Amino acid sequence: MEKVEIHEKAGYLRDMVFSANDGLITTFAIVAGSTGASLSPNVVVILGLVNLLADGISMASGSYLGVKSEIEYEDAEGDHAHDGDSPLKHGFMTFATFIFAGFLPLIPFIFNIEPKFLISVIIVAISLFVVGASRSKITQKSFIRSGAEVFLIGGLAAIVAYFVGFLAERYLL
Repeated sequence: MEKVEIHEKAGYLRDMVFSANDGLITTFAIVAGSTGASLSPNVVVILGLVNLLADGISMASGSYLGVKSEIEYEDAEGDHAHDGDSPLKHGFMTFATFIFAGFLPLIPFIFNIEPKFLISVIIVAISLFVVGASRSKITQKSFIRSGAEVFLIGGLAAIVAYFVGFLAERYLL
């Protein structure tokens, strides 16, 4: 496999893992923080959808501009290793993956599946593990270790979000 093709595939893998992880974690942080603060399910859905679109666009534009900047820098240095790389494709891949993964924690709130928060926790826990484990197919690392790594990092963020919402509602508001 040619070096340029490997680099391009690795870039798309990076975009997908990063945006799926971020979509799950940031949207679930909204769910967990809102639940910790005892906000209504309607507020959870509104804040979650706002996060999906605003953060999805932010992530996509960051990916687009980052890849574009990398290509422009390497071109200025006389290295044309990214000739087939497309900043627009990276941006779209980032947006689509972020939206898909970020929607998952909202499913029980949008479709009124009880107990909403517990179902969301289960969906996110499984999804985080799957995102991590899916890396192992390409990286040739242990799927258990890769899955556990993403699960633990995402779980820590979720716990922090829940307790920030819980503490803010009780002691700040």
